Amino acid sequence: MVTIKHIAEMAGVSRTTVSRVLNNSGYVSEDARKRVEMVIKETGYVPSEQAKSLRTKKTKVIGVILPTIQTETPSRIVTGVGKELAENGYQIILANTNLDKDKELEYLDVLRLRQVDGIILIATNTEPKLMEKIKGMNIPIVIVGQEADDLMYVTYDDYHAARDLTTFFIEKGHTNIAFIGVDEADHSVGYLRKKGYLDAMKSSELAVESNWVETGIFDIESGYEAMKNILTKTTSIPTATIAVTDRLAIGAISYLKEKGIRIPEQMALAGFGASELAKYLDPPLTTVDYQNEKAGEEAAKQLLAKINAKKYQKQIILDYRLIIRKSV
Repeated sequence: MVTIKHIAEMAGVSRTTVSRVLNNSGYVSEDARKRVEMVIKETGYVPSEQAKSLRTKKTKVIGVILPTIQTETPSRIVTGVGKELAENGYQIILANTNLDKDKELEYLDVLRLRQVDGIILIATNTEPKLMEKIKGMNIPIVIVGQEADDLMYVTYDDYHAARDLTTFFIEKGHTNIAFIGVDEADHSVGYLRKKGYLDAMKSSELAVESNWVETGIFDIESGYEAMKNILTKTTSIPTATIAVTDRLAIGAISYLKEKGIRIPEQMALAGFGASELAKYLDPPLTTVDYQNEKAGEEAAKQLLAKINAKKYQKQIILDYRLIIRKSV
């Protein structure tokens, strides 16, 4: 079996030089590097990952905790994470919480015990218990999708995206605008998007009836029920509805079509997420694009920079774009 010692002897260098070439660390002259790489190529030498991890104290594995595998946003983020990690020789361990907050806490411990080099958490809440858990862990962690004081995060400008989308509806002549949200424990999606909507209405001096605002969960059926509640409980029928995810908007559209309400003539609609299905609806759905894959890439990039003691950005807020389609 070929070892580092054999590689060193064949290349006429020290074992330290071979180790530096293999780990891409420390100074090695160009001539020595080429000789080592040539011997490695000729012998087909493959370093033991276990031995390598003992030397570098790194496992080259990153844990990713995601809230669900049933929606596009987490999968796009993971795609971005995977792309960046693969380019840097890292592997992924995925942990799906299925929207269970206790599982988030549990998986943080599981991944730490697996000795991953770092963790990327696609978060749905910023509750104190979770934040304190993260702060107390002696491992680099990046949160995606939520702002968190004193922690590394990559998130979106949810407040201004929702405010701009609501303003877009108002500029189209809508004054009665309904809103389908989620639990405000999800600070970004539940609280900030709702606040953006309410502030835009207030700045235009437009009233918001309590029956125009519904809270659901992250699925299509919930959007259907929310739209049903809005139209059956209110006395002043809204002419437009903003849903905080495309899936909620799709559920709302299903109810409207069932009741023969024309989109956008009688009800304009928009969502968030730029899902693949949104552009194939009838009519195609107006939506906010957050470039989720880029968020995953940035999270992985900053995490690896911290792991490798390089310069990194602690907190990143990504931009967004409004995709205008025929549902408005």
